[in-house]
Amino acid sequence: MSSSDIFIGETIGTAVLILLGGGVCAAVTLKASKARAAGWLAIAFGWGFAVMTAVYISAPLSGAHLNPAVTLALAIKDDDYSNLATYWGGQLLGAMIGAVLVWVTYYGQFLAHLTDSEIVGVPEEKVAKAVEAEEPGAGPVLGVFSTGPEIRNAVQNLATEIIGTVVLILAILTQGLNNNGDGLGVLGALITSFVVVGIGLSLGGPTGYAINPARDLGPRIVHALLPLPNKGGSDWSYAWIPVVGPLIGGAIAAGIYNVAFA
Repeated sequence: MSSSDIFIGETIGTAVLILLGGGVCAAVTLKASKARAAGWLAIAFGWGFAVMTAVYISAPLSGAHLNPAVTLALAIKDDDYSNLATYWGGQLLGAMIGAVLVWVTYYGQFLAHLTDSEIVGVPEEKVAKAVEAEEPGAGPVLGVFSTGPEIRNAVQNLATEIIGTVVLILAILTQGLNNNGDGLGVLGALITSFVVVGIGLSLGGPTGYAINPARDLGPRIVHALLPLPNKGGSDWSYAWIPVVGPLIGGAIAAGIYNVAFA
């Protein structure tokens, strides 16, 4: 496959992934959404179906990596780093496009949510919080765009992301991604989508299971740039964990695969 096919396929596929995955987070979170408060089960299955849809769409062009950790693991497994930057660039761009599309789709709901005094507080309270915090933490809609910990412990949070990513990458490497980089087959895409659901249900509680650097970083950048009223901070002090953790997890999974399965 050509570099242009890889870049286009990853951009389109990751945009669809974030549109549908971020979309379910918006649906469950935002005021005036018909799915508000649908719960963690809806989010886990929504992300699983997002993965399945994105893989089916992008596989013919790029092999449907859709995740820098997957691309890194395959590069280590095959000792071929020639297309690493092309995959990563398409993934990050696609994630940002998908996040913008979530904002467009739920534009009215974002406004309703972020102008509700019960959610964002009164102006005096916001000023006091801004003075207290040198670097604003997560704002009231950041969870629509990116992940965050329930308990802020850098070691635990990093370990959680590493462990979840190792499970994901091992599941991918052992059931469908071949040495030619042609990607997951039809059955492999379905299996992977349910693996993502399983990771979300079993391991997603502590951090929200990014398990994908582009999935977290791209939308976090968009959150920081979008003209959302009262949106709060983008929690950049935490942002390195859902990037570094999955990359470490991908490298570990590739090492396990090469030792145990190759």
